[in-house]
Amino acid sequence: MRIFRIAVAGLLCLSLTALAQRGKKKDEEPVTQVLELPPDPPSALTADPSRLVFDVAPLTSKGLLSQQVRDQTKWILSRYGRSRIIKIRAFVAGSGDLRRVQSVVAEMFSEKRISLPVFSVVLVGALPLTGAQVQIEVTAEDRKAVNPAGLAFIAGQLVEGEPGTSKPAALARESMTRVRTAMEAVGAQAARRVTCFVSNIEGAAEMRQSAASMFPKIPFTLVQAQRAFARPLAECEAVASLARPPAAPVVRINPPGLPAATRYSHAVAVNSPRLVFAGAQMAFNFEDADAKLAFERLEKTLASAGSSMKRTIMMRAYPLSAKLAGLVRKYWFEFLDEAAPPASTLMILEGLPSMDAAFALEVVALPDEAPK
Repeated sequence: MRIFRIAVAGLLCLSLTALAQRGKKKDEEPVTQVLELPPDPPSALTADPSRLVFDVAPLTSKGLLSQQVRDQTKWILSRYGRSRIIKIRAFVAGSGDLRRVQSVVAEMFSEKRISLPVFSVVLVGALPLTGAQVQIEVTAEDRKAVNPAGLAFIAGQLVEGEPGTSKPAALARESMTRVRTAMEAVGAQAARRVTCFVSNIEGAAEMRQSAASMFPKIPFTLVQAQRAFARPLAECEAVASLARPPAAPVVRINPPGLPAATRYSHAVAVNSPRLVFAGAQMAFNFEDADAKLAFERLEKTLASAGSSMKRTIMMRAYPLSAKLAGLVRKYWFEFLDEAAPPASTLMILEGLPSMDAAFALEVVALPDEAPK
């Protein structure tokens, strides 16, 4: 009997202890796990143009935006993980959060202990694969020289048609023909990457066929710039390697046979030891002062990398409307060098990572010590 009483008392003590601990746990604050945020990407990086390679990750329709970003980033890391990755430009289609692109890439790069590149992320109308939500371009610095004579940046060649009569595939072919004309005039040996913005992705197979015939085995990006355009158009740009060094460190060319250009150069050949790549700088809100502030921020970014807007050799602008494109043009030569205009692409796109963004600017520029 005594043993039974001792056993009961012991069980009672254990029960009271358990209840006390349970009550204590309820009173305690739960431990919150704090996840480390991925690092911010640099605003600008310098690279050796003779060692730059340009590529496009394969499109995929598997999963949603984050999964597709992971798949393309995995491909990039498998191919260029041992190189220094300089820049990523991502075209997103659909309703996914554009900010996920940078965060997913940053997470994957950080896991591999690889330095982040500069970023440009924009929203477009469509991609040439059903279910595809992102197309990522990569620029990397190889270990050996692949462009020993230098590079040529070819401006976007805008070709517009008449509503209801012009086929986007024919416009894209004409734009690519002009790209090739500019390449030949500047002494380019081979394209390294061609990117085409079109008003309608219908006829994508024909556009790819045109690109394959004009630029065999060259990475090719094709995007529908907006969901809907008022008139059909195509604008293709390119970067190419030079067959021989240009007559000067930088040569700007506007060849006969292409539309007259005063605000930009159709082609810029450069043979400089270093180039500066700046990621996209967004303008927030829609007033003149907001637009000017975006240019000023980009100027400060370039200054921190030892360059300036006056030394730009390639500029891309992504406004969200024709009116906002006018704001970009308004401050163009307040910051750029009117006597030495860069190659450029200005294309109205669908959206940017911020809801109140009006346009984005990105540039490639010469360092201050490089001859102009």
